[in-house]
Amino acid sequence: MRKSLETTYDVAVVGGGINGCGIARDSAGRGLSVALFEKDDLAQATSSSSTKLIHGGLRYLEHYEFRLVREALTEREILLKSAPHIIWPMRFVLPHHKELRPAWLLRCGLFLYDHIGGRKLLPATKTLDLRTNECGKPLINMFKKGFEYSDCWVDDARLVALNALDAKGHGADIYTQTRCTHAERVDGIWHVTVKSNIDNSSRMIKAKALVNAAGPWVDELLGAINERKADQKNVRLVRGSHVIVPKLYDHDRAYIFQNADDRIIFAVPYEQDFTLLGTTDQEHDSMDTPVEITERETQYICDAASVYFKKSITRESVVWTYSGVRPLFNDGASEAKEATRDYVLKVSDVEGKAPLLNIFGGKITTYRHLAEDALEKLANYLPNMGKAWTSEASLPGGEFGVSEVDQLTAKLQSDFPFLSEQWATRLFKAYGMLAWRLLEGAKVKEDLGQSFAATLTETELVYLQDVEWATTSEDVLWRRTKLGLHMTESERTEVADWFAQQSEVSKVVSNVG
Repeated sequence: MRKSLETTYDVAVVGGGINGCGIARDSAGRGLSVALFEKDDLAQATSSSSTKLIHGGLRYLEHYEFRLVREALTEREILLKSAPHIIWPMRFVLPHHKELRPAWLLRCGLFLYDHIGGRKLLPATKTLDLRTNECGKPLINMFKKGFEYSDCWVDDARLVALNALDAKGHGADIYTQTRCTHAERVDGIWHVTVKSNIDNSSRMIKAKALVNAAGPWVDELLGAINERKADQKNVRLVRGSHVIVPKLYDHDRAYIFQNADDRIIFAVPYEQDFTLLGTTDQEHDSMDTPVEITERETQYICDAASVYFKKSITRESVVWTYSGVRPLFNDGASEAKEATRDYVLKVSDVEGKAPLLNIFGGKITTYRHLAEDALEKLANYLPNMGKAWTSEASLPGGEFGVSEVDQLTAKLQSDFPFLSEQWATRLFKAYGMLAWRLLEGAKVKEDLGQSFAATLTETELVYLQDVEWATTSEDVLWRRTKLGLHMTESERTEVADWFAQQSEVSKVVSNVG
């Protein structure tokens, strides 16, 4: 621990997903002392398993969740301005399927979608003739009309890491690979016991307020601190799965497809060479059950996409899959697809002290607003709290205008001439203005140390290890970057070997110390 064990934090946050890191960032920026504990890696579960979209949720309009859609659309532009390196505008094509919703209904829904969220930066919806527009070329000939509207793409795992980095920059202590094993109130203060995965050591810290942002494990944590009633289920575990296939088309738009079962799936350009397809809504009984796609889910996605694309998508087309469990608030909905994506915040205390704030549900688009609401819930307990600030603040590396991405990418390549255009683009879209810090002092490629596949270098690995809490090759290849997709098995093993060597060096240094 960096602080003395006698230190009493204002806020202790359990959970290093998007909600936990967002709350830690907001709290620290208001002048509160903050500690965050994550039992694995940042964004290791739900927060790295989304469809990678910052969006209002067009289909939520059918469930009359107008407030949620309006709030999400408002957040869409706030987030785009705060992190234009990892969030960028994307146009979505919605083909009209004559056997499903009528065209007039789709257009009315999109008109509402365009106007209820205060859209300023993104272009409005337009109607497409798919018989002549390039977006119609990959589609089966029966689709003649479509609509093109705006939303945003996001690197979800990097969004989490940047919130954690900003929290740290405002003074928060971030501990990954550290599990909360017990917590209890003692004389109006939380005594929180945590255990390190690295050396199995246990420690106790104190905090005035405890935030349960454990996501799918929110009920499990409540059990560990004796705050859960027997058999009580506050969250509904719903698994969403995705498949990655070689890219199905050459243009830069995404597609949203209606299904006969009233669900939708997306087809999104992904990592230059691929198309991302998903998602599903499947009940997930327990977090003790492996979170992975089933053959049935894989077939569902392939079949749903094949209804629209000329190119048949089969199980053999799939090059990678990922799954995550959404901890949706248990609102009693009869089907997973109908369960609300809104969040619920609940506070309990003892005699007005030692509040426990539980986070149920939520979606990545509204995480910043959720954090503001969470701090409002804790305001009476923490009178030294500053004002809300994140709506006008950039995330690390995002201190530039939305329209400056291409200009700054070119400048990065000019300042470091050994970078190829593709390499410079990848670095800028991951690190933004921090790319200069990562490459500082390098005159030639060899200055970056050992070279791995897909433009990954030792300098970048050291940066991710020292600055962004990466401890394994998986942290780097599948979360901080998606470079694992561009590597062979042996190339991924080479990165794993590098981390193993670093671990051995750390052990030697520790033993000598």
